[in-house]
Amino acid sequence: MGSKTPESGHHGNHGDSSASTESSRVGGEPRGSHTLRDGDGCLGDGGGGDDDESDDDGGEVSIAPQRASPSIDVVNTQKKRKKPKKKKAKKKGTTQLPAKQSSPPRVPLSDLFQSGNYPEGEIQCYRPADEVTARTTAAELRYDGRRYWEDEAFLETYRKAAEVHRQARQWVQETVKPGQTLQNIVVEIEDSVRALLGNAGLKPGDSRKAGMGFPTGLCLNHQVAHYTPNPGQKDVALQQQDVLTVDFGVHINGWIVDSAFTMAFDPTYDNLLAAVKDATNSGIKMAGVDVRISDVSAAIQETMESYEVEIRGRTFPVKPVRNLTGHNIKQYRIHGGKSIPFVKNSDQTKMEEGEVFAIETFGSTGRGSVYDDIGIYGYGLNQDAPLNVPVSLSSTKRLHKTIRENFGTLVFCRRYLDRLGLERYLAGMNCLALNGIVEQYRPLTDIKGSYSAQFEHTFLLRETHKEVLSRGEDY
Repeated sequence: MGSKTPESGHHGNHGDSSASTESSRVGGEPRGSHTLRDGDGCLGDGGGGDDDESDDDGGEVSIAPQRASPSIDVVNTQKKRKKPKKKKAKKKGTTQLPAKQSSPPRVPLSDLFQSGNYPEGEIQCYRPADEVTARTTAAELRYDGRRYWEDEAFLETYRKAAEVHRQARQWVQETVKPGQTLQNIVVEIEDSVRALLGNAGLKPGDSRKAGMGFPTGLCLNHQVAHYTPNPGQKDVALQQQDVLTVDFGVHINGWIVDSAFTMAFDPTYDNLLAAVKDATNSGIKMAGVDVRISDVSAAIQETMESYEVEIRGRTFPVKPVRNLTGHNIKQYRIHGGKSIPFVKNSDQTKMEEGEVFAIETFGSTGRGSVYDDIGIYGYGLNQDAPLNVPVSLSSTKRLHKTIRENFGTLVFCRRYLDRLGLERYLAGMNCLALNGIVEQYRPLTDIKGSYSAQFEHTFLLRETHKEVLSRGEDY
């Protein structure tokens, strides 16, 4: 590639002495040869005299065939000499970046998405304008305080958290099988999230930058919500007839993607799962700017109650769980203050532009209501708690400081405190709970013998559409 292709028009005249002599006799110098003279006026290497000296020798110009005049052919011949090929320098060894995710996922997303652009969530258009009411002035004022959604960095942050969730849950769906223990599953999920984010969360303050939005929930059968394997509990192995709900959150800078799904290893429960998934999608479809929460709730209930499931010869209606709700999400707050029940109600509160919502629906073959079970799922720092806690024990004050530094108002569990190397903290935690500094969250269950399912997505209400951030090919 380094050499030029020779020009075809000059090949035939190279070394043709008759042509060169003839041109000399007719007109002296060949046309254009004056441009090739040396500095002393000689024509190339043909001699040292001028034209008059040539005439005195006899009137004939005696020119050797090979040295007649430095014609263009000679110049081209010199140009056509091949230059020695340069040896290509050997490339230094470079580290190949991975092209796809490992299993379980451990390659940070920053290596897979080097451009920093993460997949956009599912876009859903709002209903026609004539079906919704206009925003009120108060809503417009509140909207001004939520302009962060227009920031591209905010959107990319949320989309990255959603992609982490998709890749982590994909591993669960592909690999979790009966016989595996809940302890092993929960550790693999949370280790995957931290690896994908590239943040182990072990240094003070790291878990507040990025990590788990709340402890991973693994619920079996009649357990509806807020079950997680904690230290001291008996480990449980999955059975073929179990219905497993997986609920976990991923956050970056406090913006939480909250999404959940249910899996069953026996097709008997397919209709239960289909009912809850369809109800969640109905709620998302109904949601939008200025939509009343009561309308979303009615759509969820109508869809879910249209299903029934047959289990071991008995037919059960799928009931929406009445005393659980979906919710909006604020920075570092999984429950932002607005609630979306799964049954009809008279709540006229409207959804507003710029809000982030998690629509989750729970369906059950039992009573359709939950009660507190034994144990503690996790803890959350009270948003209104004072910085200086009114306690005398120095160990309790140190525990309070650790919670503030590492979690803030994010929900955490004993498993997370153990990772940080804390020991003998239960007395201090009970003291903080009694003084209203932290809130305790208990497991929630329906009657034994029943089965429940959950599906959930996080979405952002934008000006012209909603973006379902956590949507994937799975659900």
